[in-house]
Amino acid sequence: MQIYEELVARGLIAQVTNEEEIRTMINAGKATFYIGFDCTADSLTAGHFMALTLMKRLQMAGNKPIALIGGGTTMIGDPSGRTDMRKMLTKEDIDHNAECFKRQMEKFIEFGEGKAQMVNNADWLLNLNYIDMLREVGACFSVNNMLRAECYKQRMEKGLSFLEFNYMIMQSYDFYHLFKEYGCNMQFGGDDQWSNMLGGTELVRRKLGKDAHAMTITLLTDSQGKKMGKTAGNAVWLDPNKTSPFEFYQYWRNVADTDVLKCIRMLTFLPIEEINEMDSWEGSQLNKAKEILAFELTKLVHGEEEASKAQEAARALFAGGANTDNMPTTALASEDFTEGKITVIDVLVKIGIAKSKGEARRLIDQGGVSVDDVKVSGIDAAIEEAKLENGGFVIIKKGKKVFHKITK
Repeated sequence: MQIYEELVARGLIAQVTNEEEIRTMINAGKATFYIGFDCTADSLTAGHFMALTLMKRLQMAGNKPIALIGGGTTMIGDPSGRTDMRKMLTKEDIDHNAECFKRQMEKFIEFGEGKAQMVNNADWLLNLNYIDMLREVGACFSVNNMLRAECYKQRMEKGLSFLEFNYMIMQSYDFYHLFKEYGCNMQFGGDDQWSNMLGGTELVRRKLGKDAHAMTITLLTDSQGKKMGKTAGNAVWLDPNKTSPFEFYQYWRNVADTDVLKCIRMLTFLPIEEINEMDSWEGSQLNKAKEILAFELTKLVHGEEEASKAQEAARALFAGGANTDNMPTTALASEDFTEGKITVIDVLVKIGIAKSKGEARRLIDQGGVSVDDVKVSGIDAAIEEAKLENGGFVIIKKGKKVFHKITK
């Protein structure tokens, strides 16, 4: 099976502009393609997995990736899929986030001479003169068409700012610039980016002529990746200081039965033939599939040793009598206690299971919190400091899937 056919078999393709040409170029290893990453945080999330593994697959087949860091576009903010405006970041914040992205991407993509490239659109977007840019590309965009674009629909309901309205032009300009300066002939992105990406294809065609259009190809991956990487309202980060390897493993170990095989297909590098054999799995076999998914993805991000530790800890928890060595742990200090006690509410907030005391109270009221497998029945419940002395610990559990060890 060639690489394009494998992408289709894994369920990664949503829409294409010219399938036969794309198929030929990718299978021949002739594509130079880019995927963009706006720097809205200091870590990539599990939601970026699809893009990262896609770049790795295509590079392994001889194609050349360009990882485009959105140092410039992040200063505007992508309105796609948003009901409100993104938080405005400073240039210093964006530069810091971009450096963090680079370090994480290097685990997936091989950079270097003749290999993958990493570029930052701040290098060209921030130096553009606004009037010159309007004269160069403004006439290539129909406002009527832009207002019909899917990427603006949700924002139009609450009010689309002129700042955000420029995002499509900026993203389109990226492809135009990369085409001219880097020989980039293909772009990938989530299917919610279709309108933005078509804008780039059209801009290249109109500015560089029909001869260039044959090399201007837009290929979209399914936006499933955008839906991944969040649990209980919190992002699942690739940075181990933000989401521990155990928490990362647990997230994938607890995906829904209906999603596990889809995730294995899209995100792991297991042979497609091996995955197809799992199609008939059901019941307890799906738990085995979840372990496979969790181990493979944790290994990709944190290495095989950390994946093995996380798997051992998770299995012990499910079996009872857990080995807690690799469980997420918070050590409390003496000043955290009042008269030798700390309320469970305060602990939940301190360890990040709840964002506020109000949320912690609701979790307890709903019966969703336990301490050492005993359900917390009241909001006044507390943990005794003495229980944590001399190496003692307690295990806080939210629901059936989130575990945290408390020590002193």
